[in-house]
Amino acid sequence: MKPNVETFIGCDSEYSEARIVLYGAPFDSTTSFRPGARFGPAAMRHESFGLETYSPYQDADLTDCKVFDSGDMELCFGSSEAALADIEVRAEEILADGKLPLLLGGEHLVTLGAVRAAVKKYPDLHIIHFDAHADLRDDYLGAKLSHACVIRRCHELIGDGRIHQFCIRSGEREEFAFAKTHTRMQKFSFEGLEETVAQLKANGTPVYFTIDLDCLDPSAFAGTGTPEAGGVSFVQLLQALRTVVGANVIGADVNELAPMLDASGVSTATACKVLRELILALYNK
Repeated sequence: MKPNVETFIGCDSEYSEARIVLYGAPFDSTTSFRPGARFGPAAMRHESFGLETYSPYQDADLTDCKVFDSGDMELCFGSSEAALADIEVRAEEILADGKLPLLLGGEHLVTLGAVRAAVKKYPDLHIIHFDAHADLRDDYLGAKLSHACVIRRCHELIGDGRIHQFCIRSGEREEFAFAKTHTRMQKFSFEGLEETVAQLKANGTPVYFTIDLDCLDPSAFAGTGTPEAGGVSFVQLLQALRTVVGANVIGADVNELAPMLDASGVSTATACKVLRELILALYNK
């Protein structure tokens, strides 16, 4: 008999022996269109048991990995700053123990808490960002803490030229103008990703990797708060994430699954498979 504690499939190692630690941030209080991402982490755990632990893409199995799933954090929905502070503390603890923190969102704002922790330990941090949206607004309806502003807030922490954005296909004119001088943005695709990763790897640069699942085309991933037509395919995303982990990835996250917005369950199944492939790629890099 074991305690009835639901983990992501195959991620049931003890914390002391784990190299990767999952932690959920079920927060969506600043969602600008359709809410529901707070239910993403729990849905991914529950639906993961429809997956095999084995990946034929990588010839690797989660049962061979030491991964600890710490479950979902209890976050304050009424205060973005309080929620971010709690996420930062959790990420900081995992990093201090020499493990890789892998965050399950939640809306994309939760990334800011993890990056705040990462940049304390790695002042020369770079970010690789997959998304449909630039997330570079200075504010959204007066709010500086919004999922529409998360990469702008990260830029304030790490500065120019250290944020590498891919698949971006939506945002205000001002966001794209900001990106031209402050970030390195590739619109619509993963073009240039291999070269970016090769340069970061050669320099030994620490990298935080953030995946907003709406980088996927809504034909493959409809269950998200702000779907944008014209995205990449599931297979393209898998290939890209395996490319990214060739760099020195010290932390990562997967965000913006809103499971009830796709009654078919396909979006949740897709998110689970992305997470499985990311864990395996990170563990076996």
